Amino acid sequence: MKLHLLAPSLFLLSWTIAPIARAQTNSLTTTDIIQTDTIANAQPEPFMLKSAPKALPSEAPNLDIPRLSEFERIPTSAKLLVQQPTESKPSLIQTPQDTQPNSPINETTPDASEAEEEIEIVITGEQDLIPQTSAPEYRITEQEIQKQGADSAAEVLRGLPGFAINDVGFGADIHTGTYYRGASINQSVFLINGRPIGTNINTYHGATDLNSLPVGAIEQVELSSGTSSTLYGSEAFGGVVNIVTKQGQEVPQLNLGVQYGSYEQLNYRASYGGSTGSLRFNFGYEQNQADNRYRVPVGAANRDSEGRLFNGDTAVSNYFGNLALDLNPRNTVSLDAYKITSRRGLLYFGFPLQRDRLDHDAFNIGLSWKTLLGGGDDSILRTTLAYNQDYFNTYGPTQNIYYRTGTLNSQSLTGRVEHQWQITPNYKLTWGVDLQNQMLKGETLSTVPNRIALNETENRDRFHTALFALNTWKLTDAFQIDLGLRQNFNSEFGSYLNPSVGTRWAVTPSVAVRGSWVSVQRNPGLDQLYVYDTVHNWLPNPDLESETGSSWTTGIDVAFSPSLTGQFTYFGNRLNDRIAIQAGRWANIGLVNTNGFEAALRWQMTSEFSTFFNYTYTDAKIETGSEKGLQLAMIPYSVAQLGIGYASAGWQLNLFASYNSGARRAFFNRPDESTTDFISSWVNLDLSARIPVTRNIGVVVYLENLADVTYEKANRIYQPGLTFRIGLQSSF
Repeated sequence: MKLHLLAPSLFLLSWTIAPIARAQTNSLTTTDIIQTDTIANAQPEPFMLKSAPKALPSEAPNLDIPRLSEFERIPTSAKLLVQQPTESKPSLIQTPQDTQPNSPINETTPDASEAEEEIEIVITGEQDLIPQTSAPEYRITEQEIQKQGADSAAEVLRGLPGFAINDVGFGADIHTGTYYRGASINQSVFLINGRPIGTNINTYHGATDLNSLPVGAIEQVELSSGTSSTLYGSEAFGGVVNIVTKQGQEVPQLNLGVQYGSYEQLNYRASYGGSTGSLRFNFGYEQNQADNRYRVPVGAANRDSEGRLFNGDTAVSNYFGNLALDLNPRNTVSLDAYKITSRRGLLYFGFPLQRDRLDHDAFNIGLSWKTLLGGGDDSILRTTLAYNQDYFNTYGPTQNIYYRTGTLNSQSLTGRVEHQWQITPNYKLTWGVDLQNQMLKGETLSTVPNRIALNETENRDRFHTALFALNTWKLTDAFQIDLGLRQNFNSEFGSYLNPSVGTRWAVTPSVAVRGSWVSVQRNPGLDQLYVYDTVHNWLPNPDLESETGSSWTTGIDVAFSPSLTGQFTYFGNRLNDRIAIQAGRWANIGLVNTNGFEAALRWQMTSEFSTFFNYTYTDAKIETGSEKGLQLAMIPYSVAQLGIGYASAGWQLNLFASYNSGARRAFFNRPDESTTDFISSWVNLDLSARIPVTRNIGVVVYLENLADVTYEKANRIYQPGLTFRIGLQSSF
């Protein structure tokens, strides 16, 4: 690497490290005592509203919608207890423990004469009722996921604002994918426990396959944007999704589940977690399968002679595990991994009777070490090493005479060192380095005479380094500013700098306005540059430029009451040199401007009833080329979700409604249709229930599409109407 490329990085580090030399640390404040007392199992009183709900006790599982009664409140009294060391998992959502140092009083162990005495401490204080972030952040928990009845990470995202997801459930089309605020899955950043899992693969039906990620391993999913891209990747035109996996709890627990449903759905889940000494563990297995042989209307994709969907079967197996070892009260090492085996038929583009198959095998493993530097909890160092592999193999006949196959074996090695330092009560610095080496082996084989000359094997690799720093200042009690820089060094696309800025002003304790802006860049995938796609007959283009631009948000957060909150956001991004297929070849084809509005409301009506509402409007307009003035294909103008839930004494009932205004078709094969046609809008209504049989066993029932209306979900792939799932859940 040329030395002159390091100059911006050295400037970056000198700019961010300079305040450290002047910092005064390890001071004990009233806030420190409040935080320590909160950690020490304080029983909260109804005051403070937190940005994300906590898990409910096991005897009253969560609804499949966020519950505001679970939000943290200001403690007014507490009992001081000795806390055992625990590992805090990587999180993109800041908690009070992340932003303020804890009091050293928490590390004091009572002597034997004091062991039986309870020390009463009365604490008063004030804390904001709404999140202290410059961009909207959302979270969905394990209990909400269970009640939602999700079978994959992609289904989990349906309950979060901003997502339009076409590749989950009945009528799924793997090509039309997952979009967030108009950005494709490769234009957002996806993480597991804070490390990347994306492949940036675009051909042979490969990408970050959220359908296959094991939902049973998920503790929560966090969604952020704005300055998060400084920390986790400049590709975040849309946002950053972090999937946090489970760790073992103090009391060992065995969880079992089985479900059977329409069209030969079979779901099995088993997990066991617990602890022994300073070691915590959690292991699990999942299997999901369905034949999906349901009736579809005339003109539907892959409609066979019997009028049923053909080649829509799917089978996915997952193994996952997590180990965490507390070496001492200030050092924790954790290891987590998952293995995926997925086999499915492919439905796409609406062409009749496609017979292509897709085999996807994935493996991801990460080792991390967390250490508390100095004598307090205000300086946290995390080091992570990880390996990710995704193997995609697509194969099938051509014209029932010839044969074709395409294979992409994508591997990456990543390393990350991150230092979070609360230098003063009003200034926090997060800085570090990311390293990633991507490797791709692509193989093309076709027996079609005019394609044999394109058969090849490509071996390519790419090395990427990024230095990042995010500075957060509270200039006053009400005003906060975030300034970030991410300096990138790429072996193919050189050196480039992506700055970010965010602000937040708390007008009152219950009303805050915020805004963020970030520079973004997404480099072409190695497959787009070098590998011929024999399945679609798409040619690579080694001269592709990176997609560049910026992304921004502005909005307001409101706590209407301790039980009702709302987040309202205007968002936008500008995408230059958009990459797409033009005349059968990958090319930079122009400019897209995206603008939209997002609203998210959460209301805990009573202790038993709660509700939520999400709405997103997205105008993703093509500004250049032959499609100038059109909405980007596959992105609906409007999506919305509404949920109402009831829970009491182990009984649960949840109603979930979703609306999609219909998206523009990308491809067509009938003379009376064109690529400017829009799919008709649709509304889907689902019902889920849990009926307790014993304290540890419950019957679960899911009814999907209660109106029993067959509608086109994407590209002439149809949802079949009313379907069901029924099963048992147990915990011991």
